[in-house]
Amino acid sequence: MQFLHTMVRISDVESSMAFYCDALGMSEVSRYDVEKGRFTLIFLAAPDDSQTAVDKDAPLIELTHNWDPEPYAGGRNFGHLAFRVNDIYASCARLVKHGVLISRPPRDGRMAFVRSPDGISVELLQAGQPLAPTEPWLSMENSGEW
Repeated sequence: MQFLHTMVRISDVESSMAFYCDALGMSEVSRYDVEKGRFTLIFLAAPDDSQTAVDKDAPLIELTHNWDPEPYAGGRNFGHLAFRVNDIYASCARLVKHGVLISRPPRDGRMAFVRSPDGISVELLQAGQPLAPTEPWLSMENSGEW
C-alpha cells in the first residue's frame, strides 16, 4: 500500500494558493482543468517532498476547486493535515507574517495548529525533539477551533 494524496475541496483558488504555497511553503506539482466536469485539480508537495513528488513517490495534497460555487462548512469534520517542520517557531512566524491566525500556538515547542481559508485544520509538528519553550508562543492562548 502506498499513500498517494489527500483531497481538500477549496472555494477560492487564489486564497488557497496563498495559504498553502506562500504561507505554508508548499509548491505546485501539477494542475488539471477538467472542463467537462467543471473542476480544477491542483497537486501540491511539501518543501522536503518536492523532488520526490516529481517522481510521483511523495504524498501530495490535491486541492479540488469546483467551478460552480457551493458552500463548504465543517472543515473540522475532515480531521487535519499534518506536516513535520524543521523549526516550528520559524514556521509559525512565517504564517503570522502572511496573516494566518495560529489557533493552537506551539507553547510546548512541538505542536501548533492553523486553519486554511476553507477551515481545514493543519497541524505542524517539530522534527526531532521539541524546541525549548519561548515567547511569544509560550504565553499565547488558543484562538478558535483547531
